[in-house]
Amino acid sequence: MNYLETTQWLFSQLPLYQNVGKSAYKADLSQTLKLAKHLNHPEHKFKSIHVGGTNGKGSTAHMLASVLQEAGYKVGLYTSPHLKDYRERIRINGVVISEAFVVDFVAKNKPFFESNSLSFFEMSVGMAFAYFAHEQVDIAVVEVGLGGRLDSTNILTPEVSVITNIGLDHTQFLGTTLEAIASEKAGIIKLKTPIVVGETQLETEGVFRAKATKEQAPIYFADQCIESTYLTSLKGAYQIHNVRTVLQTLSVLNLGVFSVSLEATQNGLLKVTENTGLRGRWEILETAPKIICDTAHNREGLSLVFKQLQTEKFQRLHLVLGMVNDKDVTSLLELFPKQAQYYFCKPNVPRGFEASKLAQIFKEHGFQGLVYPSVKAALNAAKQSASQEDLIYIGGSTFVVAEII
Repeated sequence: MNYLETTQWLFSQLPLYQNVGKSAYKADLSQTLKLAKHLNHPEHKFKSIHVGGTNGKGSTAHMLASVLQEAGYKVGLYTSPHLKDYRERIRINGVVISEAFVVDFVAKNKPFFESNSLSFFEMSVGMAFAYFAHEQVDIAVVEVGLGGRLDSTNILTPEVSVITNIGLDHTQFLGTTLEAIASEKAGIIKLKTPIVVGETQLETEGVFRAKATKEQAPIYFADQCIESTYLTSLKGAYQIHNVRTVLQTLSVLNLGVFSVSLEATQNGLLKVTENTGLRGRWEILETAPKIICDTAHNREGLSLVFKQLQTEKFQRLHLVLGMVNDKDVTSLLELFPKQAQYYFCKPNVPRGFEASKLAQIFKEHGFQGLVYPSVKAALNAAKQSASQEDLIYIGGSTFVVAEII
């Protein structure tokens, strides 16, 4: 198989969570451990930072990777999902994994994948760890896919674990309260391994402290420890929380075998996009009219985005909006501005929420907008309607953003 055929097989062979949702979720580590053994335990052959949380874990992971790269280290970065190309998930010093490695890895291990009915995510994690081991990275920054305790990435023994914050997302898997979700995400706290928590929250602080005590793990709450912050190339005032988390994590790393200077920290934070290729976080696509996209898709993330939106100056606001069908749309409505024109669309994935149904829910609650057959059609309509002094926001789902960047 060539690269295209290989990735098509990866996407179609087994259910993929980002396409079909709950039926693809495996709340079990036994298959991942079996795969790790088959691959001769690559996760033991490199040092790592494990990054979980509800919001901000992607930005935090990319910031950490950028800073460590500026400090002169060979840095692996594993994140999910990808926006355009599968290889975005696996990078070393910002360069995506080669097509040849993807093809060879799948070809070599395909019989094992099939005989053990491995999930898409298990195969991807195995590939990332094998690649980082093969390339002998100094350290890998690994983002949790979903939850923590039972996530496939949780076979790592990292130098430091990170939990950015806790919000109500993926409740069908992780629980319906902040405490329950925190308990699942606290599963990445390992024996005597430092844990950095980005934001102190009344409902979850006790959960993290109890787990840290049980594991004899030093625990740091970044917002209690870090006073000052540095500038970052990632836009959005909400990034201040992620910067604090990064600074506290680097402070912990500096207690061990890694050394990261002030200069490397400053430069790394200012060159996140350049060093890692991160996209879709308050990304400004055009300026007249101003067009901004963001991958925020849950209550906490959208709340921060729309708070940021209030600081922008514009005549009229246009929202190109699409979602996936496992969202409780009604519970999110209060976050959305009513003084805006909406362009409803369905992201091109099986989980996409039908645009007409999404529009109906919004219109029943006093919002104004029309339905479009695709994300691009919705964006084109917004561009045609907007003046140069207007603002167009594109979001509601990672998959909406993926179709326009």
